Amino acid sequence: MIRSHHRHLLWDWNGTLVDDLDLCVDIVNGMLGRRQLPRIDVPAYHAQFDFPVRGFYERLGFDLQGDAFAELSQEFIGEFDARRLEAQLHDGVDALLARVTASGREQSILSAHRQVTLHEIVALRGIDRHFSTMAGLDDAHAHGKIDRGHALVQELALPPQSLILVGDTLHDLEVARALGIDCVLVARGHHAKERLRASGARVVDDLRELGEAL
Repeated sequence: MIRSHHRHLLWDWNGTLVDDLDLCVDIVNGMLGRRQLPRIDVPAYHAQFDFPVRGFYERLGFDLQGDAFAELSQEFIGEFDARRLEAQLHDGVDALLARVTASGREQSILSAHRQVTLHEIVALRGIDRHFSTMAGLDDAHAHGKIDRGHALVQELALPPQSLILVGDTLHDLEVARALGIDCVLVARGHHAKERLRASGARVVDDLRELGEAL
């Protein structure tokens, strides 16, 4: 899973290291409620959430004509930023990151979170010392992070076989395949375990299991 040749771990942030699933579902339900659209629960969110987020909004019934998608993106990000401290790290994150560092490996974050707030929130959680690089996106539209991933791999200047991406969604698997690197998915975030396993990816139940695989 994580082998001796994996010398640098690329971590997704939302859903993988920080447990923000319930917060995201609550924010989306507020947006749906303000438009008299049906609310969703976690299983429905797990089934429909994906990147690019525009398609997710369409599946939920939002009207995306004109500039509505940009407005929806800003509405979500505005409330998420205001409530960002409600989401706590998954259990054992700090200890796991410390264990990875102690093993001689390096670590970075590759996230769809906005770059402007990624450094701040990671530092507020007290784990920024573990990462050599934190790579987020430069807008609020969450189109995906393949391009940012390519740029990060170039910045790191490491052979693909030395990298492994740890994420929580099928998009993380898509990113890893596009970058030509290994991937392991944690079934504690924005996609359900059954959906992750159906992809053929390597899946662990939680970060504890991932730590045991080091």
